[in-house]
Amino acid sequence: MDQYKVRDWMTTNPVTITPQTSLAEAHRLMKQKRVRRLPVLENGKLVGIVALSDVLEAEPSSATTLSIYEINYLLAEMKVEKIMKRNVITVTPDTPIREAANLMLTHKIGGLPVVEDGKLVGIITESDIFRMIVRTM
Repeated sequence: MDQYKVRDWMTTNPVTITPQTSLAEAHRLMKQKRVRRLPVLENGKLVGIVALSDVLEAEPSSATTLSIYEINYLLAEMKVEKIMKRNVITVTPDTPIREAANLMLTHKIGGLPVVEDGKLVGIITESDIFRMIVRTM
């Protein structure tokens, strides 16, 4: 495990959104692309990350008295910038997998954007690390 780097197992060209993306669109993209987190870019720079759990937490509960039309309107109007995590912990492609896994455990997060020379080049997630373990052990 110690010989593996993030670049060996990361997902390249991750699906991204902007801070102005609506919650409804972010949720739709997550379902369509089958991902649980989306890096948020503004002018090509990583400014945040939003997880499926953040989106679901921001949605009205099923016990709401709002109509379906009001709920859809609110979700269309609310932007990702309101719920995204701004202080994003990142790694580089050359970060050892063990270090990336330790960061995820320490900070209780499921994925880390991979940044090189200030540019987002990928994302490494728990699923990627599980895939590495299954294929190499």
